[in-house]
Amino acid sequence: MKIKVALAKLIFLAGLVCVFVGVFLIRKTDIHSFVSSFLNSHKNIQLEEKNEYWRDYDFQFVKITDSFSPMSFQDIVNIYYTVLNSGEESFSFYCPKDYEDCIEDIQELANNQNMLSDINNFVHPYNGFSHIETEYDTLGRVTINVTHSYIQEDILKINEKVDELYSQLVHPELAARDNIQAIHDYIINTTRYDSLKSEQDIDMYQSEIAYGPLFEGYAVCGGYTDLMALFLEKMNLKNFKVSSENHIWNAVEIEGNWYHIDLTWDDPVSADGQDYLEYTYFLIPTYAFKELAVDQHDFNENVYLELQ
Repeated sequence: MKIKVALAKLIFLAGLVCVFVGVFLIRKTDIHSFVSSFLNSHKNIQLEEKNEYWRDYDFQFVKITDSFSPMSFQDIVNIYYTVLNSGEESFSFYCPKDYEDCIEDIQELANNQNMLSDINNFVHPYNGFSHIETEYDTLGRVTINVTHSYIQEDILKINEKVDELYSQLVHPELAARDNIQAIHDYIINTTRYDSLKSEQDIDMYQSEIAYGPLFEGYAVCGGYTDLMALFLEKMNLKNFKVSSENHIWNAVEIEGNWYHIDLTWDDPVSADGQDYLEYTYFLIPTYAFKELAVDQHDFNENVYLELQ
């Protein structure tokens, strides 16, 4: 008797599966139409908020977009840049049905840490990420989750100090180059390179962000670069960060020309323990930068197009 009941249940379940499969095959077109309609209904997604550190200008490699329905890999890159530039911590958009390789391209970018870091270099330091994750599902919904490098408490403290120093170091009647030099000199004269962090990965200071050189007197290349970027922003000079495989520095536009500034290399670690201030990497054009032939300065010219 038990065998008959079990067999009947099995036959019933098999029949139920056949019904579902049959309905799916018959209604496949309708289901596809429903999914397509669902995706198309999300074409008008907009970025709702932009924080005060939003950069209202484009670069050659990345551009602000108001379309979050991508049709190419470059469209996806521009969406990531726009989201990061806004300061959002989480943002979702949808791959359209006409872009068949959309999810594959999302995966390619999400797994390319070098390109993500390059995109990150074009946003204000406060909107940059320390960690970024991308989620996606079978309906084409893509969510970007951002963990920022700076917490609000540190931002308030840094801004107060930068404002104080700006009033002391920057004089409107002077040329931009002179004011940048004053900032360059101050940072180097009050900061030591954090060798413990770079050589032994020992975290004693927040030397990878602007907090380290401002309040602890120690920085690695990220800290030098972020702090200079904050001053350049305050001077209303278009700028971005440039990175190679294991280094990062600043680029700034002055009167239509782009220049490199590398405070890290202008603050050398000396064998005799003495502090030195150099200008080898201060506001130099790309041709002169290349002539110095330092491996750590090999940057991707297909990304940082302004520096060609």
